[in-house]
Amino acid sequence: MLKWIDIPPAWLALCLGLAWWQAVHYPMGLSFGGALADFLGGLLVGAGLVLMALAVHEMRRQRTTIIPHREADALVQTGIFSRTRNPIYLGDALILLGCILYWDAVLALPLVPVFVWWIERHFIIPEENRLRRQFRADFARYCQKTRRWV
Repeated sequence: MLKWIDIPPAWLALCLGLAWWQAVHYPMGLSFGGALADFLGGLLVGAGLVLMALAVHEMRRQRTTIIPHREADALVQTGIFSRTRNPIYLGDALILLGCILYWDAVLALPLVPVFVWWIERHFIIPEENRLRRQFRADFARYCQKTRRWV
């Protein structure tokens, strides 16, 4: 049961909840700057959702799983995966940053690098190790031509 809770959307929801809580209960008079921050925040959330949708579409097209703890049926290198090896996680980080900007949760800004670090250590590295064992040379070539994040 815990493995089903230990998924990136749960960690994103936790970080979003913390950011929202900080913005509502401890704003400390800090702000990113009104309408521009709202616009940029919305843009980042939208970009994150688009990245995630493109990645899910490509993974479904290749008939492989989007669940982090499962073995992949294919090494997806096309579409958005030709630009970044982790578009869903990148989308998560953009959504978190966008919501922090939109909510004026200035003190929650450090959650973004903490979230990225946690996702990388807890999900990306184990996933890459599984892909490295499963697809060997293909994965090595993929890593040489495509960066982990951007």
